[in-house]
Amino acid sequence: MKIPGPDHPITITQNPRRVRVTAGDVVIAETSKALTLKEAKYPAVQYVPREDANMALLERSERTTHCPYKGDASYYSVKADGKTLDNAIWTYETPFPAMTEISGHLAFYPDKVKIEEVG
Repeated sequence: MKIPGPDHPITITQNPRRVRVTAGDVVIAETSKALTLKEAKYPAVQYVPREDANMALLERSERTTHCPYKGDASYYSVKADGKTLDNAIWTYETPFPAMTEISGHLAFYPDKVKIEEVG
């Protein structure tokens, strides 16, 4: 486990805007409670609370990965609009202590779904 610091900063802030995630014309998630995670030089990621996602469209996959800063990630595929978007979502169900804020949240790959700030 690595701790974020000056050499690898990670910040988590409340996004003041509404975030909508869609696959085609299907809304997968929409929330006014998204968290914006900025990690080192990576693009910012929106983490959406699970309760604001349509979990009926999601299917857990077998994929898992490990981040030395956040912990073990689980993945979901999206089944919407007659298509399956494999491993389009990741989540840290039991993140490391420094990242507990993202527990219970979902993050989405922007090359698989549309993520937009609205309103």
